[in-house]
Amino acid sequence: MDLVVVLVLCLSSLLLLSLWKQSSGNGKLPPGPTPLPIIGNILQLDVKNIRKSLSKLSKVYGPVFTVYFGMRPIVVLHGYEAVKEALNDHAEEFSGRGFFPLADRANKGFGVVFSNGKLWKETRRFSLMTLRNFGMGKKSIEERVQEEAQRLVKELRKTQASPCDPTFILCCAPCNVICSIIFQNGFDYKDKAFLELLEMLNENVKILSSPWTQICSNFPVLIDYSPGSHTKLLKNISYIRNYILERVKEHQVSLDINNPRDFIDCFLIKMEQEKNKPQSEFTLENLLVTVSDVFGAGTETTSTTLRYALLLLLKHPEVTAKVQEEIHHVIGRHRSPCRQDRSHMPYTDAMIHEVQRFIDLIPTSLPHAVTCDIKFRNYFIPKGTTVITSLTSVLHDDKEFPKPEVFDPGHFLDESGNFKKSDYFVPFSTGKRICVGEGLARLELFLFLTTILQNFNLKSVVDLNDLDCTPVANGFASLPPPYKLCFVPV
Repeated sequence: MDLVVVLVLCLSSLLLLSLWKQSSGNGKLPPGPTPLPIIGNILQLDVKNIRKSLSKLSKVYGPVFTVYFGMRPIVVLHGYEAVKEALNDHAEEFSGRGFFPLADRANKGFGVVFSNGKLWKETRRFSLMTLRNFGMGKKSIEERVQEEAQRLVKELRKTQASPCDPTFILCCAPCNVICSIIFQNGFDYKDKAFLELLEMLNENVKILSSPWTQICSNFPVLIDYSPGSHTKLLKNISYIRNYILERVKEHQVSLDINNPRDFIDCFLIKMEQEKNKPQSEFTLENLLVTVSDVFGAGTETTSTTLRYALLLLLKHPEVTAKVQEEIHHVIGRHRSPCRQDRSHMPYTDAMIHEVQRFIDLIPTSLPHAVTCDIKFRNYFIPKGTTVITSLTSVLHDDKEFPKPEVFDPGHFLDESGNFKKSDYFVPFSTGKRICVGEGLARLELFLFLTTILQNFNLKSVVDLNDLDCTPVANGFASLPPPYKLCFVPV
């Protein structure tokens, strides 16, 4: 009986402490549901659909509110105005990377995605410069994507119009583009090592989007002391890093500092230049994590978007027909699509934007953190506090996009049928943490999709009424349900 009393007193004290912390100090955190001791607000969050939970809470507490992941306060920004004000108007203050326990465990503060401070700034600057030097935004990378698009067409022809799951074949194309930048060379689509790496990347995104990962974010202690899918994720990451390490060793043997061949060579040269610099950011461990970041992000997000796009085009044959009509009119049948075609293809451009808006690939983006104490909308947010930005609330804003839950390229067309830009189009996030590979991803989506639709008609293997476009996971990423289709040569 005495033990029960002690536990009740401890839990009550923790609850009072958490409530006191919300309303004390130099100000107060934004409002939010009252957290329970130890477990925080997990009972108010649907771990299978975080974006829906945050939308419901915003209706009660407004565009800026606080939820607790366990004992940790998380500030949520919901709606265009709040997200823009934080990430653009206060870009530096909101440029930190927030709490993401599985990534923290795997990356240990290194890389370009989950790092912070000087290491992040130096690594991001180097990565952007190197990607540009190897063609991102230039004619050379366009030619690489065009070449890969034609390889993709050849592989799709081999299916002979029979039903196939497009998952891995759509993974190969963007992965080979990014591999040509970081490893110098791509892979054969049947290469066993290549397919194994792709399978691990695909599996990792599924795990990150699972309810179990959301629970681990609330209770990080589970990562070390509990079995679960997170152990497979960490094992996969370790395997990919070891593969990259072997490639790095090969590069070290054949390195010519006057003739860098790829991203790895450039990083190795930078390491050599700074070998005598105390606390240099350019270390072997940072190289492995950075290459892993670029490899994974440059593959999985684009391939998932392509896979979802084909599903939506299957579901909406009237949209597909209009895109193919535009392809026929602007490009024809006998030359490869190119970057310049996009400006003459407003409907196709609108379709691709609508795919990205509709699928809402990364609903809450990656967590941010404030880099200093900040007063934001009369609330006090202490340095280091994790901030979640609801990209869903921007991409699905019903004032900017009438009927946001409906797939309609008209959301990006004006009354004359011209392409219409929108400040609410933020699938790559915004501010200082905007995706490093945005330009490459946009180019790939346009060239891969137009090349596929130039050469094939899409045929569903089920009745269109039975074709479900509802995402199977709404955690880290919105993943399309598995499906099959036939690529019928035009």
